[in-house]
Amino acid sequence: MALSNEELERYSRHLILKEIGYKGQKKLSEAKVLIIGAGGLGAPAAMYLAAAGVGTIGIADQDTVDLSNLQRQVIHTTEDIGRPKVESAAETMKALNPNVNVKTYNELICSDNILGIIKDYDFILDGTDNFAAKFLINDACVMADKPYTHAGILRFTGQVMTIIPHKSPCYRCIFENPPQKGEVPTCREAGVIGAMAGVIGSLQALEAVKYITGAGELLTGKMLTLDALTMKVRTVPFPNRREDCQICSDHPTITQLIDYEQPTCEISSGKNVKGVTA
Repeated sequence: MALSNEELERYSRHLILKEIGYKGQKKLSEAKVLIIGAGGLGAPAAMYLAAAGVGTIGIADQDTVDLSNLQRQVIHTTEDIGRPKVESAAETMKALNPNVNVKTYNELICSDNILGIIKDYDFILDGTDNFAAKFLINDACVMADKPYTHAGILRFTGQVMTIIPHKSPCYRCIFENPPQKGEVPTCREAGVIGAMAGVIGSLQALEAVKYITGAGELLTGKMLTLDALTMKVRTVPFPNRREDCQICSDHPTITQLIDYEQPTCEISSGKNVKGVTA
């Protein structure tokens, strides 16, 4: 189906980009992207994907809006306090762009349901804030061969990378296993600057758009890190996929999804990295 006159005007700034153009915008309109987590990272990502005209956007989160969320989770408002985050997010996204189809999953993503949810999507965004979810998402995406973008934030720092299963190193190739409890402070303990969520979540949306349209180079085999206090941006290269990776190697030792118990935190520690410091 051709883009309508309204869509041609709405996406006019995309259409004049040679990397996107009409063909790329059509790809966006036909794409399906799932965001797991409607919090600090998922909020800006969801808004920019809706604004970009991604045809179907799924958003999964079992939490409700809390007053302390509003410092960084810009998709929600004060009036949304107490509402399910997925409902608040969907309402904002549809108000921004009624052309998009928003599917909500007001449930905890776990080993029992994640494969059934991600199977219908082309690209996954990890907007979660805990290691248990991040390892679960990685393992499920590898098993289902679904590309996804990982991100994390803490204090004034952020990181983002994209994983193409069986082609680029996965999250476990770099970090292997979740850190021990107490090894990394939680966001409640250490804090996080609100605007960092906007920056890193927007980069995740950008990675999704690039993957769908084929524009530019993805953050595969490397991680972008940002220190907002010094405004230093680094791109940390990673070794190739590990031949002994527990999940993405030719002979994986993890054959079933694992529900880890971990405290909330939004950025990975470099202590578990083999051969590289994040």
